Amino acid sequence: MRSWTDTLRFAFQPVVNLTTGAVAGLEILARPESGDVLAEARRNPELDGALAVLAVRAAARKETLLPLHVNVFAGTLADLGGLTPLHDAVRASGRLPWEVTLDVVPPFTHVPQQALLEALGGLREQGFRLSADGAGDGDVPLRLLVDMAPDLVKLDRSLLRRPAAVRAMRTLCDELGALLAVEGVETERQCAVAVSAGAQLAQGELFAPPARLPAADVYVPPRFPGATAAPRSGPSVREFVRPAALLPVTASAGQVRALLTGSPDVSGVLLVDRTGVPVRSVHRSRFLLSMSGRYGHALYADRPAVKLGDPPRTVGVDATAWEVLDVVAVGDRDRTSDDVAVVDRHGRCVGVVRLADLVRALAETRVEEAARLNPLTRLPGSDAVTGEVDRRIADGRAFALSWLDVDHFKQVNDTAGFAAGDELIRSVGRTLHLAAAADRFGTARVGHIGGDDFLVLADPEGLDPVAAAVLDAPWSAGGRPVTLSLATVVCPPGSVAGHQEAAARLAPLKKAAKTLRGASWVLGRAGVPGHEIRRGSLPVRAAGTAPVGAEPGPG
Repeated sequence: MRSWTDTLRFAFQPVVNLTTGAVAGLEILARPESGDVLAEARRNPELDGALAVLAVRAAARKETLLPLHVNVFAGTLADLGGLTPLHDAVRASGRLPWEVTLDVVPPFTHVPQQALLEALGGLREQGFRLSADGAGDGDVPLRLLVDMAPDLVKLDRSLLRRPAAVRAMRTLCDELGALLAVEGVETERQCAVAVSAGAQLAQGELFAPPARLPAADVYVPPRFPGATAAPRSGPSVREFVRPAALLPVTASAGQVRALLTGSPDVSGVLLVDRTGVPVRSVHRSRFLLSMSGRYGHALYADRPAVKLGDPPRTVGVDATAWEVLDVVAVGDRDRTSDDVAVVDRHGRCVGVVRLADLVRALAETRVEEAARLNPLTRLPGSDAVTGEVDRRIADGRAFALSWLDVDHFKQVNDTAGFAAGDELIRSVGRTLHLAAAADRFGTARVGHIGGDDFLVLADPEGLDPVAAAVLDAPWSAGGRPVTLSLATVVCPPGSVAGHQEAAARLAPLKKAAKTLRGASWVLGRAGVPGHEIRRGSLPVRAAGTAPVGAEPGPG
């Protein structure tokens, strides 16, 4: 009599790192040739656990070195309280638990949450990495997601039509110390949205379809024009992690040589102890050079590989790319090409980073940033602000866009000289930058259009402190008093279609501000006639009257 396992096959789909373009892991997908084993597994925890074991064994037969992603229903974990047979299968296949990520899949409704969290805690102690699968289209409660503290969150591709939700989830993942992935990516446009919204990993037909043989090469489209990763103070090392080639510390030099010669893409091997902590780092070129010398194989083949290794260079999983460069910069110069091991809070290796990946990404970032900076103020140009305006419009967020300039700036240059004029512009730029940095909402952006013109983007509630910083200051150039003019248009959700329309609404407000005496500030609202005078006074010849639609404001 045939067993249900006789008609069960497995396929492998790559999980792709969107920063490096490398394959970060393989998700193992059950593919029954008949029947509905998966539906039965959802109702039968024992069957679901058996499927996970079979998935690991299937991967072992393919001899892949890549980390694995194994699907397990949330209800299975809550019911069984852990997966001892899976742990045994992982060990029997020659793998370590931290090379396996358990994708905890919905449904979560009616699953005892405390039992689930206890099971996840036990698996984490064993070394397994955890992923919350199906977020966005599944039924995982946000509170449970936070309590799970997963290493990875996988979003359904439907959220790509709502990039604000993806960006919000990226923020949550950063707080949790998790990576963010998007599943089911099928088009380059979807990939561009995923990158722009801050996703670090992705999988789908675009990169490679599920296949019986694990794919080593995948298609990764070039970055879509205008697509940039979520702004970070420093790129996280998580964005550059590659799978590590691991062998036990007891491995012989011959075993290391066999791994390296059979895997030309592996740049080095980490020898780890029983808990997964790196003990020695074996660099590919130096090791093979030693082995290829005269009598090298005879001398070393059966000896412990640790004798040919170096102390490993390690960084924590929460480190930034700049911290990795600091680690590389310390020590022997001939080790600058060594992989750096990335370790979790227990010191266990979760992957490696290559210097080439870091240097390329950081160089591209710096070149792009430098190209957008104004050489006088070192502030970004208008593109940085208008791009953010378009993102807020797409997200349905209210915003306030302001235009600031120096009154009679040509006269300042003519009388005080261009050097004094340049110093005035630099001072205004510094003040704006500091005011934006101090914004309690953390959303203010400043751009230098050129000359004496600046753009300021802020939440409507954060306008006053930024305006006060520049309008209350006593400005001068060459000993001559100088005043500034500020024009603001407040745009509620849906009031403008793009940054061009917002700029068009701003132009007449700037003109109105320039007609006022002293430091001036005029504020209008998109779609509402007239404007409000918040700073400045009307010329003497027009005292007692006001432009149509204008009304005096405070100050």
